Amino acid sequence: MHEIAGMAGFLSAHGVWSVSEGETLVPMLGHEDADGRQGMERLVHDDLGDAVKAGQAALEAGRPGWVRAVLVVDAYLHLEVGRVDALIVGAVEYVPGRRSLKMAIPYRPQPSSEGFAVYRPKFIDVTGVDDPDYAALADAFFAGVDSHEQAAATWNAHLIDESV
Repeated sequence: MHEIAGMAGFLSAHGVWSVSEGETLVPMLGHEDADGRQGMERLVHDDLGDAVKAGQAALEAGRPGWVRAVLVVDAYLHLEVGRVDALIVGAVEYVPGRRSLKMAIPYRPQPSSEGFAVYRPKFIDVTGVDDPDYAALADAFFAGVDSHEQAAATWNAHLIDESV
């Protein structure tokens, strides 16, 4: 599970970097093959909803040779404080057995009178593991964030260490 959490962190950081200037994120689908080769594709469609659906279908089904994949989409999260912008991250490890996690990274978009901000990520779901170690998964996730040096700099510069 740590590998998938790290990959999710890397792609989430890239997503944060992409939305930090006020643009809607084009859904991103990252994947890793059995031989360690990694790839990422932006899911460009005429309709953003169609891009999200295509990404969700690809993540669910996987592709031949994939060991794991991560989908990052721009969406809204409904919390007690109301509707907030968030990157929703779905990650699947296909082999040796299917395991997955889903997270949300709430953020305050640009332009805003208070400026761009990233809030503490939230685990939404972890499946395929009897007793998930959320602290270890969070450590692996943030190691993945930090491995994307340019994006990590943006994330860390705008991180508000509080939950929404």
